[in-house]
Amino acid sequence: MPVIESEEHKALRAAVSALGNRYGRAYFTRTVEEGVPASELWADAGKLGYLGVNLPEEYGGGGGGVAELSIVLEELGAAGCPLLLLVVSPAICGTVIARFGTEAQKRAWLPGLSDGTRTMAFGITEPDAGSNSHRITTTARRDPDTGDWLLTGRKVFVSGVDIADATLIVGRTETVSAKEGRTGHLKPSLFIVPRDTEGFHRRKMDMELSAAEKQFELTLDDVRLPADALVGDEDAGLLQLFAGLNPERIMTAAFAIGMGRYALAKAVEYARDRTVWKAPIGAHQAIAHPLAQAHIELELARLMMQKAAHLYDAGDDVGAGEAANMAKYAAAEACVKAVDQAVHTLGGNGLTREFGLASLVTAARVSRIAPVSREMILNYVSHQTLGLPKSY
Repeated sequence: MPVIESEEHKALRAAVSALGNRYGRAYFTRTVEEGVPASELWADAGKLGYLGVNLPEEYGGGGGGVAELSIVLEELGAAGCPLLLLVVSPAICGTVIARFGTEAQKRAWLPGLSDGTRTMAFGITEPDAGSNSHRITTTARRDPDTGDWLLTGRKVFVSGVDIADATLIVGRTETVSAKEGRTGHLKPSLFIVPRDTEGFHRRKMDMELSAAEKQFELTLDDVRLPADALVGDEDAGLLQLFAGLNPERIMTAAFAIGMGRYALAKAVEYARDRTVWKAPIGAHQAIAHPLAQAHIELELARLMMQKAAHLYDAGDDVGAGEAANMAKYAAAEACVKAVDQAVHTLGGNGLTREFGLASLVTAARVSRIAPVSREMILNYVSHQTLGLPKSY
């Protein structure tokens, strides 16, 4: 794995940074207050080819991978404009369809996901399942007369359902054995559910988190879908699911690193200029050292994120799973620390609207929780990497 970025990656980073800074934090904050996504920025990023940089060229994408898409999200975040749907629409849904979708599904969805004219949400979390994907109760069964799928269940904390053209829903189908036929066991499967499908109901959740993309609870009441709504093989199970979840963790790391960099840059600028006694406050080690530590930890998290993206793009799903979890953990911790130290550096000014840091306190904290908690990542590393016995 290269530890020094290629010239192409440096150029992509610079170009996306320029786009993000052209809009800036004030624009992004306004879209949050108005309750609408950053549609102008999203449209420009799509026209410039940044949203689909990871998707195949034959379907309008850039032909790159998660490594390139993580650069896009990180740099937009560092400019104060972290686009949450980048984690979901091209990274999770686009990747899954590109890897496992039929030719018809690819042609129907990938060009729009690439240029930003279509978006997709992702529904996996359930009220009673939490981090235990084995307890997902949303089920899909075949209508024996028509071959259609019928989905029933509930999902929570699904971002942007109201603005997405469809939601990729994780349901469970009964597995089939060559010897036994239907086994009675359930495996996760993925279904494309268009936004206005009959029986597909959404309710906006009342959140204190400031974000343009709203969170929704979904109810699927015998939602009828055609046979071709299923993405990939009915019996592929976890392989297809983790094809989307590993990029989700890598992109969440990019999201957190970008936020952390934005907060740190504001704090450094303030520490250089703010003079209370005879020198700028940044001359004092009590201010300078914590900011230096935050910078180091963000840089280390980025290295792990780049490793995870490299492994995933190289087709090493097992290695990418471990690295993606570690990257997400490291980035979330670094982000929380950077944002907290930035607010502390500015004192009361860190809570004013002028500097755009206060709203990041909650957003940074979310990166520790979603899409998987730091405790579950520690469980993964202790069990899978270190070989320690399970605690649950």
